[in-house]
Amino acid sequence: MRKRTLFLLVLILAIGMVLSACGESGKGSGGDDAKEKEAVTNLTMGTGSVGGVYYPLGAEMATLWKNNIDVDGFDVSSVESGASVENIAKIQGGDFQLGIAQNTTLIDAVDQAGEFEGKDSSDVAVIASLYPEAVQVATLESTGIESIADLKGKKVAVGPPGGATRAAAELILKAYGIEEGDYEAYEEGFGDAKSKLQNGTIDASIEVVGVPSSSTDELQAATKEVKFLDIEGDALQEVVDNSQYEAYTVEPGTYEWQKEPVQTVTAMALLLGSKSAISEDLAYDLTKTLFEKGGDMTIAQAKLITEDSALTGVGDLPLHPGAEKYYKEVGIIE
Repeated sequence: MRKRTLFLLVLILAIGMVLSACGESGKGSGGDDAKEKEAVTNLTMGTGSVGGVYYPLGAEMATLWKNNIDVDGFDVSSVESGASVENIAKIQGGDFQLGIAQNTTLIDAVDQAGEFEGKDSSDVAVIASLYPEAVQVATLESTGIESIADLKGKKVAVGPPGGATRAAAELILKAYGIEEGDYEAYEEGFGDAKSKLQNGTIDASIEVVGVPSSSTDELQAATKEVKFLDIEGDALQEVVDNSQYEAYTVEPGTYEWQKEPVQTVTAMALLLGSKSAISEDLAYDLTKTLFEKGGDMTIAQAKLITEDSALTGVGDLPLHPGAEKYYKEVGIIE
């Protein structure tokens, strides 16, 4: 009897050790992933460079959410970044939970094209479409530059690394027969580009930005000679045919001092979020607050963030389930 009891005890201990080992094994193989994918309430949002629209808009959205969302541990920090490409990559990597990016860049990410070739972006989803962005090719009257074709051999700011502006600049210049090496590229944020254009360090700046842009207004106030270069004719068609951009006209009066229309191309700025790190309920709160309390924001682009354009430029891009819940609730989608 004693031997049988001893045998049973040994057997139970052995089974316990095996189950424990299996549990540890499961923890090792999937535990880290589970930890990485745990939903959080302390969020970091990637924006863009100082001088562009993403940076101040991100700060205002963060303040809006913090003032209106009452969730334990909730906080949002908006940080400067290289914009679209970097924001998408860092949401996927877990460094950011929110970010602003162009729809054209997210299309590349979903298709694993361009900067995202062979890279997984499946955790990145759309929360809302924000406003249209225009490509601005700007110079000063004093440079004597009359068209984009004249930028060959010139010093041109093409946007910071990690943003969509760099790819747009290369696409536009190529449409005018200007290849890499035919010009001196300056990888500058919008604020630095403005300063370098003002002091004559560079000859022109290419930016993808919500208009009117405060940095452009500041440049005009300082120099009184800002000049926009049109993207037109066959070059315009080439850009449209070889990208997700659409033809767009910046109408006179968009800037108070702008008297002539500017022919260019446009993309939509999107608010993106992590499907795994932001719960459905929190994403719903973020979306609802953005549209129902967005009038509290002061930046010019805020008035363009409306339910009527909430999904403009989104197409078949993935929606965050929490945002989708809000859009169904208000009848934007069925």
